[in-house]
Amino acid sequence: MKTSPYSKFNGSNLILRDELAIDRTLLANERTLLAYLRAGVALLIAGVTIMHFASVGWFWGVGLACLPTGIIAGLVGLTRFRRMNRAICLVRNQSKQDAKSCPAPAEP
Repeated sequence: MKTSPYSKFNGSNLILRDELAIDRTLLANERTLLAYLRAGVALLIAGVTIMHFASVGWFWGVGLACLPTGIIAGLVGLTRFRRMNRAICLVRNQSKQDAKSCPAPAEP
């Protein structure tokens, strides 16, 4: 039988719910990072495309404005991801330390 990362939890222990919530939060954090990066790349591509096909001067300026906006969007997403990831790791490490400091429940 394969061991699961959640095999240390028994049916009456509610800690499993907390571990699963942390896992869901990690996945949501990654999805958010990918959304920021997707938006940043889309702005970069839109800016380059607008600049390439622009025939009016102000339109070329709009394309030029999209370039730093796309880079900033990617950097903001990366910053938010790293900050949230650190917070999630602190919570996960704190819960592991609490589990180590508490005595294990007696088996029936």
